[in-house]
Amino acid sequence: MDQRIRAILIVGGGTAGWMAAAALAHRLKGRASIRLVESAEIGIVGVGEATVPHIRSFNATLGIDEADFMAKTQATFKLGIEFCDWGRIGDAYIHPFGELGRRQDGIDFHHYWLKLCQLGEKNPLDIFECSLPIIAAKRGKFAFPTEDNSVLASFGYAYHFDATLYAPYLRAYAEARGVVRSEGKVVDVAVDGGDGFIRSVTLESGERIEADLFIDCSGFRGLLIEQALRTGYHDWRHWLPCDSAVAAPCEAKGASVAYTRATAREAGWQWRIPLQHRVGNGYVYCSQMTSDDAAAETLKRNVEGPLLAEPRVLRFTTGQRKKSWNKNCVAMGLAGGFLEPLESTSIYLIQAAVTNLLELFPERGFEPDDIEEFNRVMELEYERVRDFLVLHYHATERDDAPLWNHVRTMTIPDSLAYKMALFRESGHVVKYRQGMFLDTSWHAVYLGQRVVPTHYYPLVDTYATDDVRRYVSEVKSIIDKGVDIMPTHQAFLERYCQAGRVAHA
Repeated sequence: MDQRIRAILIVGGGTAGWMAAAALAHRLKGRASIRLVESAEIGIVGVGEATVPHIRSFNATLGIDEADFMAKTQATFKLGIEFCDWGRIGDAYIHPFGELGRRQDGIDFHHYWLKLCQLGEKNPLDIFECSLPIIAAKRGKFAFPTEDNSVLASFGYAYHFDATLYAPYLRAYAEARGVVRSEGKVVDVAVDGGDGFIRSVTLESGERIEADLFIDCSGFRGLLIEQALRTGYHDWRHWLPCDSAVAAPCEAKGASVAYTRATAREAGWQWRIPLQHRVGNGYVYCSQMTSDDAAAETLKRNVEGPLLAEPRVLRFTTGQRKKSWNKNCVAMGLAGGFLEPLESTSIYLIQAAVTNLLELFPERGFEPDDIEEFNRVMELEYERVRDFLVLHYHATERDDAPLWNHVRTMTIPDSLAYKMALFRESGHVVKYRQGMFLDTSWHAVYLGQRVVPTHYYPLVDTYATDDVRRYVSEVKSIIDKGVDIMPTHQAFLERYCQAGRVAHA
């Protein structure tokens, strides 16, 4: 008996819906019909102007030309995220998409650095001068990583792009491969009284659409996964108390830079995301600590140019759906959960859901083991991102506002408490096979927010102290020379992917 999935219905467009549609169309190659229903009246949240390097593999898998994509989405390059005033007011560090220093003989660079710190020769925070993507970002430079084993290969990159342009870009890709888009609002969801599976949705027009597999990309509402299937939600606001954001673009001033900025404010933090045609700005805040009007005024006072639109307020509850896959419905994007935009993880979590669905793609029998494995993997992804974000808040010395007093003193997840204790003692990062943030990411946030280990790795002492000094100095010198030969980020953009034209390097 033929059990192949014959019809897939995606409810909701935006970044999540069209990423799912594009990836499914690419992989299934017409073996199942794919239809996407969205309403122009509802609109999209438009999350994800800043991304992480994983997006490059998603685009590459689809065969998307990078320069064309960047030109059509007004994109710039991203080498990392600068965090201002998080550990202490006045502190600043960049979480780079690349190494801090250079690993040698199986020993992470920060252990060599920590030995010199204990000798009184270095400051832990100054390790950020030994990272190529950080120095390039600060100096307004950019070039592609090389493919050798040199320091010029020791980094990655992501993008800043206009999220309202990325979804239409993927829509064109998906429709060219057979995806059918329907305009309309879903007004009813038919759930089978026997097995609890979704059988169809009905549009406002009266049309009834049946499918074998339903993908919920309806945003925070969770139209299918929650309103129809009552799946439940893990509320993580006790660890991530910010529940609102006010956002507005402004005119860009000066040359574009290749990094995002996240500046801690009294009741949350403010983002700055440079695109080719404008700058994206927003203030993420805890509504119990400030009002919407006060947040909007804070945002307006701290942007670099005239606003291009009035600030709009967004509400969210940080957390994750209790099951990302329930019955024959898979939730992606905001329908599956939201962990605030602090480390640009929203699009990554969509990508993870799409990738895992394709790896565990079902037949119409919907094997429970496949569903359980999908949910296990997505739960790990969300929890490990959650821990990384909570670290930013908890590892602070700030006591100047109620929010920072709360997050500094709150009880944190046991999993994060273990990770922090291990690093404080030995400088080691817990190793996991799954999860998006690698060791360097943890090193950067720990050291950038003054979580300094008591001990360095003992095998560093197999090297003479003079050799350690020489090695650290050489790494910094090589990095400086490597950045010297890079073009400016602005010049690279104009040559490679300026909006309105595409000129390949």
